[in-house]
Amino acid sequence: MDFWLPCLYALASSVGFCIVNNSPRRTIAPAALCGAIGWGVYLAFAFTGNDIYQYFTAAVALSIASEIFARVQKCPVTLYLIPALLPLVPGGGIYYSMEHCINGNTDAFLQTGLHTLAIAGTLALGILLVSSIVRLWTSIHSAKGESA
Repeated sequence: MDFWLPCLYALASSVGFCIVNNSPRRTIAPAALCGAIGWGVYLAFAFTGNDIYQYFTAAVALSIASEIFARVQKCPVTLYLIPALLPLVPGGGIYYSMEHCINGNTDAFLQTGLHTLAIAGTLALGILLVSSIVRLWTSIHSAKGESA
């Protein structure tokens, strides 16, 4: 129950984001599944004790799932990637960073703010890695198809 319930919450938040932003109906379920996959991978790598690594592996997993769904349904990757990424966004870190800043607690502000930036950078790096590999893969295969 400690694993599946948070994944269900991630799925529900991705569905809500899709509905609010008027995503095409056929993309809602796959985008929500990508969100649940991302959060499930995040939880599965809890044994590492390093949340930065957890966020990276989750970003890679949801990026791969988003790329697969985009190819299968012939839609832009962002229709799946952005709703799936939503549960992993470090909103709490941003809030507590600003709270420490307003209260004048500079050390806590810097520590929390840098950790939040590291999480955001890790998410971006995971997405960039998968996107670059997919783009390289498709360009290699399209070049082979042209020469044949």
